[in-house]
Amino acid sequence: MCQMRVMMEHTSGCDRIMEDVTALEVTPEGVVLSSLFEEPRLVDGAAVKKIDFMATVVTLCPQGAEQHG
Repeated sequence: MCQMRVMMEHTSGCDRIMEDVTALEVTPEGVVLSSLFEEPRLVDGAAVKKIDFMATVVTLCPQGAEQHG
């Protein structure tokens, strides 16, 4: 089973948001993260910047910032 780690990128670095993520849904409000044993979590105002399948890491950023970097 492939589970991802989700990070939020900021100007000052990255913060870990959630481990063992099994599903990700992009919505107008942000990104909804799901795992096997936790309730889905909305990361409000976030967008997907990068997905690294080899490292199993998804990097999020504030909406609009994914187009600038």
